[in-house]
Amino acid sequence: MAILSIRIIGDPVLRTVADPVLEFGPELAKLVQDMMETMDDVDGAGLAAPQVGVSKRVFTYRIGADHGHVINPVLINSPEQQPPGVEGCLSVPGLGFPAPRALRTTVSGVNLNGETIEVEAEGLLARCFQHETDHLNGKLFVDRLDGEDRKAALRAIRNASYGEVTEKTTAKRARSVGSSFGGTGHAGSAFGGGSVRGGSGR
Repeated sequence: MAILSIRIIGDPVLRTVADPVLEFGPELAKLVQDMMETMDDVDGAGLAAPQVGVSKRVFTYRIGADHGHVINPVLINSPEQQPPGVEGCLSVPGLGFPAPRALRTTVSGVNLNGETIEVEAEGLLARCFQHETDHLNGKLFVDRLDGEDRKAALRAIRNASYGEVTEKTTAKRARSVGSSFGGTGHAGSAFGGGSVRGGSGR
């Protein structure tokens, strides 16, 4: 197992629609295992393969007692919307804004053995599934913002020195586990990113 490096906004892989998984075997199993370990290491609620530089339709998740992975996910969302909830993202470190999400969703896909799975979710788990599936479609949570929130988020992204954040975090991780990641974990935030709203985006 390994702690994987997390890609930061500006990396083209985060804006690329991920490819379906067609081959199942040891390499895919190792990817999922490494993603779970990386996600847990930074107290993240979810992690999509493009965030670790792999353009494949895979994500992992852990919300309370609910945890697992979904390969080639397809979502069916409810028309009802959730109350506003702040989201963060490991790939946009230090930034958190209330992103609109469907109240409920059903995700279907397959597991590592190619077996069909289906999970019904509501609330935070539904938010997580939508957030991670967005990653597989080349979208970030900031793309779903509008009005003043969108302006503030884009301003914070422009002003943030993500190269500096990555360098400092890499150095810190190298001293502790001999690996690195690009984001900053924040226990209690929705998806492992920071909960700072606006400002410098740190």
